[in-house]
Amino acid sequence: MLRQPAVAGYFYQGGASSLRDQVERFLIRSKDKVKAVGVMVPHAGLVYSGAVAGAVYSRIDLPGTVVLIGPNHTGMGAPVSLMPQGQWSTPLGTVSIDEDLAAAILGGSRLIRSDSLAHLREHSLEVQLPFIQYLREDIRIVPIQVMDTRLQTCLDVGNAVAAAIKDAKRDILVVASSDMSHYVAASVAAKQDRKAVDRVLALDAEGLYHTVQTEGITMCGFGPAIAMITASKALGASTAELVKYAHSGEVSGDTDQVVGYAGVIVR
Repeated sequence: MLRQPAVAGYFYQGGASSLRDQVERFLIRSKDKVKAVGVMVPHAGLVYSGAVAGAVYSRIDLPGTVVLIGPNHTGMGAPVSLMPQGQWSTPLGTVSIDEDLAAAILGGSRLIRSDSLAHLREHSLEVQLPFIQYLREDIRIVPIQVMDTRLQTCLDVGNAVAAAIKDAKRDILVVASSDMSHYVAASVAAKQDRKAVDRVLALDAEGLYHTVQTEGITMCGFGPAIAMITASKALGASTAELVKYAHSGEVSGDTDQVVGYAGVIVR
């Protein structure tokens, strides 16, 4: 199956040349690249969140396979949906699914389902592809959408991903796609998001879950972030760095109703 782009020309530029130019504007030339186990990056339209995503992708040494874990905004498909075969297309070309790794992740969890429906119109993983494709043409992916954000489900996803990566015995990056607070004043977003980001930086998966729930933080990808933290710790990660924080008001000029974006590297 070839998964066609759902948000090209909307969340990012729809032509190959214009998209390449757009991605280039957000990437930072850096010789100080690090080997990351996991990252957390935003998934809004690139005009709003591209600077944060670009700052993260500019800093990491991208391996040949990336596990993409994102929230399910559409409500379509299984509670946790992994697309196990095929390719994804963007204006920059096609990316193949790492079928062996996908099968290993499916085999390591009773909760993750083989499902393509959840991925057809969902944007949270698609918007990562222009950066990934620009930086490495031979990249492969394993796409996972999380609609069931109960703590035990997210921990299960992270543990299944980690076990499969350990068995693969090669460098594989785990990407959590997440935006932060939604449609609150910039000052509120900064305070609320800091509480969640602090738990991410502490690699505290359960603490992130409870902070989001008790503080009412509208972080749409906290489940994927919990899974990424869980996987990263199981794979030996011990530190995390906040690369950049921003909000949509810095682009739109509207600071009364913003969406926050945080970029984190875990290693």
